[in-house]
Amino acid sequence: MRAKRWVARLSLAALFLSATGSAIAHSSNSAGSHTGIPIPEISHGEMAVMAEYRDRIIDLASQATDTNEPFRRVLNYARIQYSYCFWGRMPGSVTDERSPFNECAHAYLAATKAVLIAMGDMPREADAASAIITDADAEMVRRGLSLITCRFSGETFNTANVVRPRWSEIPMHAASMASLSALMGILLGVFIAAKRLLSGQSSE
Repeated sequence: MRAKRWVARLSLAALFLSATGSAIAHSSNSAGSHTGIPIPEISHGEMAVMAEYRDRIIDLASQATDTNEPFRRVLNYARIQYSYCFWGRMPGSVTDERSPFNECAHAYLAATKAVLIAMGDMPREADAASAIITDADAEMVRRGLSLITCRFSGETFNTANVVRPRWSEIPMHAASMASLSALMGILLGVFIAAKRLLSGQSSE
């Protein structure tokens, strides 16, 4: 029974990925409603540092108690965008502007930055947020990242518009293609192993 459940879950995962990829491939990242909360842009240089502080920022924001609806919506958007961008695990998603995942990385890191700045005005979180801002600014100066830009550096975002990876560009980006191919290979291997286990149990 356990093997059957594994096979069913893997089949559903494969079906979901296939359907999502097909639908998203024909959508535009710039399309969608702009009736939500606007989020200021983030530069390419800022992204590299902000990505390193993301976990600290989100953890601090998650513990905040004196919040308002706009803050919670931007925080939720940052989390959603992070998952859409494969949790920041795709190679080059933050540093390579040619990556099909770079624009969606801009979105979740811009939202993360907005959350951090908002916490700077909160009574309980202000000190911790200010410390992160100071450290991040110092790191940017030390690494000379302040003036680095890319094609998405001037792009603003909106909580009503989820930015998805540029699926059609994946075959042209070697690192992304290799990572996704490896992932699909692992899933296929697990599926085959589970199927064999299921067949062995059925024959007993």
